[in-house]
Amino acid sequence: MKETLEIRWHGRGGQGAKTAALLLADVAFETGKYVQGFPEYGPERMGAPITAYNRISSEKIYLHSNIYEPDYVVVVDETLLESVDVTAGLSPEGGILINTVKGVDEIRPLLNGYTGAVYLVDANGISLKTLGKTFPNTPMLSAIVKVCNVMDEEHFFKLMLGLYQHKFARKPEVIDGNMEALRLAYQEVVNG
Repeated sequence: MKETLEIRWHGRGGQGAKTAALLLADVAFETGKYVQGFPEYGPERMGAPITAYNRISSEKIYLHSNIYEPDYVVVVDETLLESVDVTAGLSPEGGILINTVKGVDEIRPLLNGYTGAVYLVDANGISLKTLGKTFPNTPMLSAIVKVCNVMDEEHFFKLMLGLYQHKFARKPEVIDGNMEALRLAYQEVVNG
């Protein structure tokens, strides 16, 4: 991982992109990194496009702004490819991770000429299988951790288990499904 890794998340209100960005900041912090995880606030409402951001660094982060030239972009809802320029400023040395069942040949024409790596994962399908509902943020979090090589796989799962045990202390039945969603996404994300 380079000294400062910048990630921009695109999703819709209610899909958990903001939560995933905050969880990524939490687990990266636990590895001794300096982190930022924050949403861009506006007139968000359920279903409206939202943006969230992560900075992860081995050194203190003094920059406090949105991310305009990310190393990676995470697209939680593929319908945004038709209405939002998700590749704006995206480094061709990084990549874009998209929640989709489509192949790269169908996706690449929607990326405004972006020439970098395209990673694909069926986060909706994984969450339906493991959680019984469409919660794409959990699989997308795991997939971006793998794509960016933020930390070792087992360390990531251990940290997430601890976070889930705290977060879902009153609903322990959801922990197993979330952990399975993380593991499946980590295994199933592909470089298109």
